[in-house]
Amino acid sequence: MEATYKLLYDELRQATRASDADCRVVASRLAEEVGRICTESQRIQASGEVNMWAENLARHRLDQCLKYYKSGHRQGRIELHSTLSAIIYRYINPSKGHTSYQARLTLIEDFLQGFYMESLNVFRRETLCEPDYQPRTMLQLAEYMAFSERYGKRRIPLPYGRSQQLIILRVQTFSQQQPQEALVDLEQAAEGSSDSDDVRGNISMQQVREKMVAEDAEPAEDSLREKVAQELMEYLESRQQYDCANYFVLRLQDMSASDIEEVLGLSSRERDYLQQRFKYHLIRFSMSHNWELVHQWLQADLDNNLGLLPHEWELFQEKLTDKQLELLEMKQEKIQDSSIAKELGCTLSQMNRQWSKLLEQAWDMRNRPSARIEAAEETASRKLRKDKYPLGAKAQIAVEE
Repeated sequence: MEATYKLLYDELRQATRASDADCRVVASRLAEEVGRICTESQRIQASGEVNMWAENLARHRLDQCLKYYKSGHRQGRIELHSTLSAIIYRYINPSKGHTSYQARLTLIEDFLQGFYMESLNVFRRETLCEPDYQPRTMLQLAEYMAFSERYGKRRIPLPYGRSQQLIILRVQTFSQQQPQEALVDLEQAAEGSSDSDDVRGNISMQQVREKMVAEDAEPAEDSLREKVAQELMEYLESRQQYDCANYFVLRLQDMSASDIEEVLGLSSRERDYLQQRFKYHLIRFSMSHNWELVHQWLQADLDNNLGLLPHEWELFQEKLTDKQLELLEMKQEKIQDSSIAKELGCTLSQMNRQWSKLLEQAWDMRNRPSARIEAAEETASRKLRKDKYPLGAKAQIAVEE
């Protein structure tokens, strides 16, 4: 214990600007936690290397504490929130209810607020702090955030030799306790009247009415963005791409590659592989599964010439085959896919593949600088030819002769 305490105290004094008293208190609490683990663990006691285990556990806790300390109180909270959110996201869906992406985020916020209070109470109990103890200095806050992360990740033994992280068990219970969705007549809610004697129904009606009155309609762009994110998340989960879904959640929070690797416990190579797999599913989602929604959000739908500038749109159509042009025209006329496939003499899946390929060509021209330069040069070349030969090249040459 003395060696562990000295190691922790010396490192905290060197790596932080905390007061001497603060370093002593935190080092003492961490050393006592390490000592308790080493004493209670039969595996550590049987290993014959208790001192080595004590040093490794102490350094692990020290590294976690310093990570949050260096991040600062604001970024530290964000990192802890992101770490725990990524673990529980796929378990937050209430039973017998369809939950949107935004609704899940709200439930995560509600759950984690309660979980932080639970972890603080456990921290007070295990460190023998006062019942009303609150972390006040940056070092104390970092100590508490590191403890909360470890507490959430604790493995709880289950029957038949299985185990599960504590926070997952907590969130599963939380999700099961959520009330089922109530059906509400929106017109009746807007009018403010209800003939029902059902108290719960009246409460739901009142909540909906207050929401309708209190909130302005959200901007269409934000609503569309949320819908795209929700649809993509459902697409990934329907294909059991849960790691891609977790990656997407972290990307939505603008986390760096190194932070994503740390949260998901991946090496750089594993994270790169996951990123490529996510990109593959993102392209499939954008080009085939729900292309209309994505292109509408990007303002690159058919009404906007797939996001191409006028000269690009002209060059794009010239590069299409007769079949592709016919397909494009029928899509513009909003003809049903089954009718388009029948008109083109192919199966529905074949038609969808052709359309995906056409969208990829437009996507490439819209996003690849060289393609845009090529289109601009082609347009400029045509204009020059037209200015030089206003009657057409062959007719002008005949006149000159």
